Amino acid sequence: MAWIVAVIAVIAAVAATARSYRAARSEQLAVAHAELAERQAKAAEARTAALVDEIRQLARKRIPAAALALSHPSAQVPGLREAAEVDGAAARLLTEAVQAARTAVMEERQRVDAAARAAMRGTSAKIQSLLNQSQQLLHELQHEYDDPRILQLDFRNELALRRTQSTAVLCDAWPGLARQSSPLVEIVLGAQSRVAGYERIKVANHLRDERLALAARAAEPLAIALAELLANATAYSHPDTDVQVTVQQSGGRGAFLVVDDAGIGMDDDALDRARALLAGPSEVLLTELGDPPQTGFAVVGRLVVQYGFHCHIESSPFGGMRTILRVPAHLLTVLEDDHTLSALAPAPVSAAPAPERPAVPAAPGPPEPLPAAAPSGLPSRRRRAPRPAAAATAPAAPAAEQMPRTPEQAESSWAALQQGTLIGRSVAGRAPAPDADAEDHLGDQDDQGDEEK
Repeated sequence: MAWIVAVIAVIAAVAATARSYRAARSEQLAVAHAELAERQAKAAEARTAALVDEIRQLARKRIPAAALALSHPSAQVPGLREAAEVDGAAARLLTEAVQAARTAVMEERQRVDAAARAAMRGTSAKIQSLLNQSQQLLHELQHEYDDPRILQLDFRNELALRRTQSTAVLCDAWPGLARQSSPLVEIVLGAQSRVAGYERIKVANHLRDERLALAARAAEPLAIALAELLANATAYSHPDTDVQVTVQQSGGRGAFLVVDDAGIGMDDDALDRARALLAGPSEVLLTELGDPPQTGFAVVGRLVVQYGFHCHIESSPFGGMRTILRVPAHLLTVLEDDHTLSALAPAPVSAAPAPERPAVPAAPGPPEPLPAAAPSGLPSRRRRAPRPAAAATAPAAPAAEQMPRTPEQAESSWAALQQGTLIGRSVAGRAPAPDADAEDHLGDQDDQGDEEK
């Protein structure tokens, strides 16, 4: 019986040991579970805090920065601050919230801008109509009254009309003026007359065909675009400097209008923005043009897109900026010979009378022979001798005696006067040897001509 008691005691001890082990193990597991639960709770609290911080940053910084970046591309939009603490789904939702806010702001800006354009378009059309009526009335008054103040008033009316017309074009309106096919040089003169500093603008005509003209549908748009470029050049250059405009004709690429100024120039950022506007972006908001709005390049860019022009801006060798406005060949035409060009249009440089002057003998050369009936003892100023009738209107002064203070018309009139005097004497049958009075009279006329020159 003793051994049975011993076995029972052993079994009881083993059972007690097992129970105590299980109790200890259970206690350890409970502690481990409690620690795990505590860690998980702390991690969840950290993620919740990080998510709350991200939502707070989203509302306070990210969405406002995204809205600002729509008008200022250089503005930085902050990202997620605690990317490791925010799971993928939450981070994706936060990014989508920024994009949704950006889209909503952009759509609202476009809606407001469209409403502003519509209002300005209607107002500009009414003002433009009134200014056109005022211009017509001023032209009638100029024919009735000789008052220079009427001309000044007409010029100021023209400046207001250009500003209104540019605003209308920027708001997707029609330029408001229909023209016929016009010579390119006359379009340049028309654009020059719309600028406040028009007297500083110097036009050089290098066209091979002076009757080169622009198609009717693009004549007024080109005048508007060039006027904006000239206004920009005169506004940002010193009042004592000139603005050079060169009109050139290309072989098969159309014509070029080159505007050079000696202004303050542009930095790299301003130059990049100007080129972007001149390229004709698909959409330009009025709120992106500054306060007050700088509409010049934006108007040119809008016309470039609509009519197929091309505009490029770069640094000018004169120290300022050079703007090149290209007119494509399909918009160009040639007028008929019966079309009379404007008297103010500059003659092509290649058509200047300089090549004809070498035909007139220079001062050191032999004198031009007189007719048989003319006396042979005249003074040495034989350069004023009679010439054929076809050359009566040619300048009489040689190239070596150009007088910058005397216009060509005055020079031609003196030559015509001298020629008429000599022809009249020869027709009257004067004696071959002129008397002293005749020589003195001719010498006085020559002296008067030299003094005038």
